Amino acid sequence: MGPEGAPSAAVPWRKVLWERQPYPDNYVDQRFLEELRRNEGLRQYRYWAVVREAGFVGEQLSCVAIFITLWLYMEQSLLSPETLLWSSLVCALLGYGLHRALSAPPQTGCEPRTRLADLQSAAIFLSFTFGFSPVLKTLTESVSTDTVHAMAAVMLLAHLVTFPYARPAPPGSVSLNAALFASVCLASRLPGALHTFAMLSCALLVFALWPCLLQRLRGGAPGHFTAVCAGVCVVGVAGLGSRCPAGAALMALALGSVTLLCPLLLVRLQRHKDNIQGPWDEAEIHEELGHLAQ
Repeated sequence: MGPEGAPSAAVPWRKVLWERQPYPDNYVDQRFLEELRRNEGLRQYRYWAVVREAGFVGEQLSCVAIFITLWLYMEQSLLSPETLLWSSLVCALLGYGLHRALSAPPQTGCEPRTRLADLQSAAIFLSFTFGFSPVLKTLTESVSTDTVHAMAAVMLLAHLVTFPYARPAPPGSVSLNAALFASVCLASRLPGALHTFAMLSCALLVFALWPCLLQRLRGGAPGHFTAVCAGVCVVGVAGLGSRCPAGAALMALALGSVTLLCPLLLVRLQRHKDNIQGPWDEAEIHEELGHLAQ
């Protein structure tokens, strides 16, 4: 509506700037709010669909708990490095076979990655990790144990915060580097160099290779993806509970909040969403301008 003292409707008002009109610059007529639009393009979320997507967050949190549980077992000499290495090898082979089975056929003109190339990459990483294990074992000798534990906790938290949950294959560089840094900090407090090598190999499996397989499972078998996430969460809570019952209780509370409570709040608060659009918004150019960049 226009301000007081606006001219009568004898001269119709037009929403143009290039024509002189007997109206103030801030004048609008009754039609201004007729173009008001509320919640245009609003996406309605369903609770269980949001829970299924939030399961990825809970699953990654459980992976961190599983890694910490394995480290606790090795630090307390309840798990030998040989057992962890053989278990990691079996899991890696099974996961690699499943990943290849779920892989889509290569596009025309794109050469698929061969098994020999994958074997070479794995051999190079394992060789360098095994060779540098004695160095990594003594890397934090001059640092107090409390400081090492604090650095590992901060880096694992950074890993969870920066992890690309929408598209985790491959994992983000910041997230992966934070997880590997935390792994080095924790592995340096283990008894021997072989323990360090086994812990770092397990860290690569948990933080680098497992998200790629889970993303492939998410796209190729959504039903199995939900079951796998739930299974990993159960294993994470049970494993942590075997060494630290209080930590397992906090872990279960965190998983319940992330996977059940937060989606419920999102769905409930969505009804209060009120976005308005109208002629006061900036103009949107829908023309395809990609040809201008060529």
